[in-house]
Amino acid sequence: MLRRLSLTSRLTAFFTTVAASVVLGLGAMFMIATDRHFQELDRAALRDKKLLIESILAHANSPEDAKWRLDDALSHHHGLYVAVKDSQGAPLFQSEGFHVPERPHSGHPSPDGSSFEAWKSGESEFNAIHFQARTSSAPATNLDIFVAIDIEHHQQFLSDLRRNLGIYAAIATLISGLLGWLAAHQGMAPLRAMKKRAAAVTGQRLEERMPVDSVPVEMADLAHELNHMLGRLQEDFQRLSEFASDLAHELRTPISNLLTQTQVTLSAKRDADTYRDTLASNAEELQRLARMVADMLFLAKTERGVDLPHKELFSAAGEVQALVEFYDAVAEEKGIRLGVQGDGDIQGDRLMFRRAVSNLLSNAIRHTPEMGAVQIYVSSDEEAVEVTVENTGREIDPKDLSRVFDRFYRADPSRTHPGSDGAGLGLSITKAIVEAHGGTVSAHSSQGRTRFTLIFPSPRLQGI
Repeated sequence: MLRRLSLTSRLTAFFTTVAASVVLGLGAMFMIATDRHFQELDRAALRDKKLLIESILAHANSPEDAKWRLDDALSHHHGLYVAVKDSQGAPLFQSEGFHVPERPHSGHPSPDGSSFEAWKSGESEFNAIHFQARTSSAPATNLDIFVAIDIEHHQQFLSDLRRNLGIYAAIATLISGLLGWLAAHQGMAPLRAMKKRAAAVTGQRLEERMPVDSVPVEMADLAHELNHMLGRLQEDFQRLSEFASDLAHELRTPISNLLTQTQVTLSAKRDADTYRDTLASNAEELQRLARMVADMLFLAKTERGVDLPHKELFSAAGEVQALVEFYDAVAEEKGIRLGVQGDGDIQGDRLMFRRAVSNLLSNAIRHTPEMGAVQIYVSSDEEAVEVTVENTGREIDPKDLSRVFDRFYRADPSRTHPGSDGAGLGLSITKAIVEAHGGTVSAHSSQGRTRFTLIFPSPRLQGI
């Protein structure tokens, strides 16, 4: 049930509970202190009466004189009751309507031998003192003396005080609850403003941001992080929109070619060779589409975060050398020199590493002019292993360097080889593979040389 309450309701309930606890606690302390104060007053009054009675008995000439003196001194005190009994229990003096309980409550003894007691007789309650005194008249006798004070007026006062404190506590708790609700409601105003801003965010309005400067310090960090999140979402949404547009553009050309060529072939009767050529051309386009779909599926898997399927320790230079031997025939046709320098061990997937370097090496050979050179450098230290593919030729425009790893992005069309059937996914796949290994990739192009660098974490950092 508590989980369904709003934060304002929870804070209001908390404030109300705290206020009620404080008010009731103070009221209880006040009631206890008042009751103790009344008890102290009664004890002081009883001690005074004890001294008075002892003085009367000490100066009385006879039992009748003592009785007369006691009646004269004590009969005018409202709520005061006295009983004086001799050693045989016969009453020497007793206030009208006063009866000593047969079994008075246990009292608290005082140093002077008296004891304070609490009595209850019918509807009346008493604070009393019991002590013994000795008469000075002959014959001297020991007397049991009981002095009690009716505390009805005290109880009435405490009852009225308790009722008034209860009314005050209820009103104070209600006011505290209302003030708590007002404070919580006003305190949640920045959250409502953030909610309103968040509700305005749509696919067409991703530029909305949380009001960082107009919210309290406690919410500023939240607003700041939400703005960062919205910024990332805007970038991802923009990239997704561009990707969808580029994908539609890339798929439109081969599908249009397939449809046009098939319609033309079917528009008239052809010989078997023509049908065979058409089917062979369609098969090439379909293979290109299949490669594109496979590459897109691979990128989608790496973006979701995928574990490397076959993780092992291998020599980077050995794998690069195997790729150089594979591309040697293609490079030899253009008179391009291939070379490998350095070595280093990588902890990762051997086939994925080959694919990443193969994409770079294929691009380098494609964009290197005849009689140029492609060089692969491998270096390692305690923190990382770097694999750099460098080729000679025309540089990449600086404005394109930051986007060469985007999907379907092609730099200056003059760098695109006419015979290339790539879809612009090679460098994106390379970047995804390196990041799946926990590394980074970068590109530099200047002074007639273009360099792509792959940085992999050292096996030492992975506990190998």
